[in-house]
Amino acid sequence: MRIARFSIDGNVAFGAVEGDQQDELVLDIIKGIPFTDFELSGTKVPVSKVRLLPPVLPNKVVAFGRNYAEHAREMGNEVPDAPFAFFKPATSVIGPGDDIQYPSFSQEVHHEAELAVVIGRMCREVPRDRVKDVIFGYTCANDVTARDVQRREKQWARAKGFDTSCPLGPWVETDLDLAAAGDLTVQLTVNGEQRQLGRTGEMIHSIEDLIVNISEAMTLLPGDVILTGTPAGVGPLNVGDEVAVTIEGIGTLTNKVVKRG
Repeated sequence: MRIARFSIDGNVAFGAVEGDQQDELVLDIIKGIPFTDFELSGTKVPVSKVRLLPPVLPNKVVAFGRNYAEHAREMGNEVPDAPFAFFKPATSVIGPGDDIQYPSFSQEVHHEAELAVVIGRMCREVPRDRVKDVIFGYTCANDVTARDVQRREKQWARAKGFDTSCPLGPWVETDLDLAAAGDLTVQLTVNGEQRQLGRTGEMIHSIEDLIVNISEAMTLLPGDVILTGTPAGVGPLNVGDEVAVTIEGIGTLTNKVVKRG
């Protein structure tokens, strides 16, 4: 099931996405929230009549860096022996169609296409054989990075945590099983030109590895998001660019880069 979060007439709700063609998609509005048992209302609205929002509002976004060997090498970094985590604040999250605001303190902003894992239940110290039980679903992410700031400041809080630096969407796909999620095509285009192409099967540390690792240290909450790393091909974004992340079996997340007002 594809579950989207949307607004219409000033109201925010979740809905199950139905249909295959973009111009024919409709939302069956969900009663309540999707992290517990829920029912479909039967009330349907075309996706074209709503504004899609970030599919979840995470308490935290835990991101893992250098999780693809080719990307680590293109950045001149060693491949880490253990998962390498950092955080993006909730205020960095935007949804499909929202603008990425080019930060005033950077002159080199890069795209990073990533598979995002959405947590479905409160959990801590998750054993490997239970990881599948705590996953709600998967969505597309763009770990937008102020690369010059990242190099200069070493600590990544501003470089990866600025407002609008974490586009998520367009919805959460809940029907992918863990094995399938571990071997999906991830690609990114800028103005229609392909920049990144890889597979989640190239990850150094698997989805299980990442969730076991971070849940050893902290409690994960429903709606929290885990970013699993980016394949090679990262590069610059400029004001006016349209950047699209497409992940096999999930969908396409599109955002435009604008000058920060």
